[in-house]
Amino acid sequence: MTDKDLLGRHRSVLPDWLALYYRDPLEITHGEGRHVWDAAGNKYLDFFGGILTTMTAHALPEVTKAVSEQAGRIIHSSTLYLNRPMVELAERISQLSGIPDARVFFTTSGTEANDTALMLATTYRRSNTILAMRNSYHGRSFSAVGITGNRGWSPTSLSPLQTLYVHGGVRTRGPYASLGDDEFIAACVDDLTDLLGHTRPPAALIAEPVQGVGGFTSPPDGLYAAFREVLAERGILWIADEVQTGWGRTGDHFWGWQAHASSGPPDIVTFAKGIGNGMSIGGVVARAEIMNCLDANSISTFGGTQVTMAAGLANLAYLLEHDLQGNARRVGGLLIERLRAVTAQIPGVREVRGRGLMIGIELVRPGTGQADPDAASAVLEAAREGGLLLGKGGGHNTSALRVAPPLSLTVAEAEEGAAILENALRSIR
Repeated sequence: MTDKDLLGRHRSVLPDWLALYYRDPLEITHGEGRHVWDAAGNKYLDFFGGILTTMTAHALPEVTKAVSEQAGRIIHSSTLYLNRPMVELAERISQLSGIPDARVFFTTSGTEANDTALMLATTYRRSNTILAMRNSYHGRSFSAVGITGNRGWSPTSLSPLQTLYVHGGVRTRGPYASLGDDEFIAACVDDLTDLLGHTRPPAALIAEPVQGVGGFTSPPDGLYAAFREVLAERGILWIADEVQTGWGRTGDHFWGWQAHASSGPPDIVTFAKGIGNGMSIGGVVARAEIMNCLDANSISTFGGTQVTMAAGLANLAYLLEHDLQGNARRVGGLLIERLRAVTAQIPGVREVRGRGLMIGIELVRPGTGQADPDAASAVLEAAREGGLLLGKGGGHNTSALRVAPPLSLTVAEAEEGAAILENALRSIR
């Protein structure tokens, strides 16, 4: 069966809004390390990792072995029964979270994790008002869409929550872009403080330390610490959405929030994607008093199922034992500098940003500063022709390529990918 045959079947039974990359969508059939192959046998260097989900490597032997062995015993039993792998992974994550007296609840996705965090925060605070960042993305559920500050990913304005949007998630655009870092933080804090004077007490602020779908944008280090001082005075919770930034991807820190740690850890952390290395794992970490605030029964049929927990345990062990956070810092730093060097003379590249192996390349119409989504699509196509898979994103008036390979990326693979990307960018000048 050809890709065109499969595409026709896809379109006949799946929603029109289910996006596919590329003019001729590809079917990925298998992978190994940092590479994947399509149905025609073409090999690609994977710089997007299933939307930052293949965190360590494709077909990592330690994970596939753990999944196979667990599947041979029992795959699933639900949270109504004791579950040793779930307890063991919760213990590891609780210890790594930085949150005192932490409790962990497992879900099947980042969307569901953020949904749970919102339920906990609104219940604990007895408020349905949520603060969120402009240009943010928090998932596809009804409540998560309602707090998403990115129009391209928010199909409805209906919501069970009242959402108020705060400045600060995008450093180089917006009304404060011309300010220095300290002045930028001060202006954003003033904006937050003023906003709080015009509304009923919110339940929480939810923020991605690095905005993922928004194009890998981030504030200066320390912004959320400054926000937390304002929030803590009023009892407002801080939810760090670590679905894309967790597990060492940013290189400098294990969690993205640690770039903003001077005022202490968040009250709630959500996670997903990379911990399962492709298996469906999400979750929430919160202080016990917050996690235990629900006064009705709650279970999860598929959250924490044995086979996914076995994968998470093996994947996390591999990540820590092989210092993949350190590798993200070292190889990611080299890759960012290489990309900045090769794009310095390309007029359509406005900025190369990011940290670790979470890198955004913002594209504009030369001489205008205006977003160029057509160029982003063209680069994606050209990079694929060269054997490289990328992602894309962006929010209001921005268009960005997203570079997020598995954290085991080698220096040679980083150089190879940068060369392919350079050729792709030059091809659309």
